[in-house]
Amino acid sequence: MISKLTRLFKAANEKTSDADWAAYYKQQAQQCADTDLRRFYSAGLPDADTPLNQLEFVALDFETTGLNVRRNRIVSIGLVPFTLSRTQPAAGHYWLVDPSIALSKISVTIHRITDSEVADAPPLDSVLPELLQALAGKIVVVHYRQIERGFLDAAVMALRGEHCLFPLIDTMAIEARWARQGMLANMKRSLGLREDSIRLADSRLRYGLPDYSSHHAKVDAMATAELFLAQVARHYSEDTRLGELWL
Repeated sequence: MISKLTRLFKAANEKTSDADWAAYYKQQAQQCADTDLRRFYSAGLPDADTPLNQLEFVALDFETTGLNVRRNRIVSIGLVPFTLSRTQPAAGHYWLVDPSIALSKISVTIHRITDSEVADAPPLDSVLPELLQALAGKIVVVHYRQIERGFLDAAVMALRGEHCLFPLIDTMAIEARWARQGMLANMKRSLGLREDSIRLADSRLRYGLPDYSSHHAKVDAMATAELFLAQVARHYSEDTRLGELWL
């Protein structure tokens, strides 16, 4: 069952049942040979019936050399812990890491990280224990799940030979659910009009959130945390069940 789940998570990134995630974590905690991964999985997960106001979250963002998980690498990592009542940017982290490949002109233009900067940065493997510790037992929140979950799993597989998969909440998926459904969205499609953007900055504007400079991993993590809080306040409630939102 576990190998089937792994293929499912990797291939589709679709929502799986709460029982699937619980079984996956239990199996990985018993079978992982890598100490850091075994510790990560052993921290477990909150129960899917836990209301959002009782959870600890961590917003996670990566900047990468490109969008292809197989060819590209992580360049920087930002994370910010938060709850429904407060964000904790001072308790967050930012790591610049050496991707061990040359940066393209396009990626440098986007995230403004240069080859000279990453030349002195540590390899991802050296910051991985601290990263996994920061994520362990928390609910990870991202904007576009294929980047953070896909890139981290690929990187950990290359470095440690084992998978690093976890449930998360995707603010882009939430925004698509509310901004691209309903009568108005259907009318726009029927008229051939462009759908509302669900990019991070554009999504924040719909909630009256301030415009931040984008493509800095920690700033984007903070922006994602704030967007999620706004989405919960408008579309859900503090008592919403975790299992309704994680993927």
